[in-house]
Amino acid sequence: MPTNPIVCIVDDDESVRESVSGLLRSFGIESQAYASAEAFLAGYDTTRPLCVLLDITMPGLSGPELQEQLLAEGRSVPIVFITARMEGGLRARLLARGATACLVKPFQGEELLRAVRTALGQDREEPA
Repeated sequence: MPTNPIVCIVDDDESVRESVSGLLRSFGIESQAYASAEAFLAGYDTTRPLCVLLDITMPGLSGPELQEQLLAEGRSVPIVFITARMEGGLRARLLARGATACLVKPFQGEELLRAVRTALGQDREEPA
């Protein structure tokens, strides 16, 4: 049974899924991409440690709606939200509901890596 953590990328934009997957691969992090929240729910491996990079605005189930569904089902999944724009108090609401971070596209690779490591519990500083 696999035990290495995986990052699930849930975004309706194929170019985002591909670029983020490539970026994570360059950092040595395995990922799996999903085109929708519904595809993620139907296909993710519940036996593996994971975090979810989750777009906020998608057709069908939105990112915040997926977060609510996972919470309602008692699934504790670390989430890093990614979005083209952050409106009003949305960031604060998502973080209050347990999101690890909220990144605005386009984000820097190091910013993404920090958020993913934090979500996976790997945010310890390397010794100098």
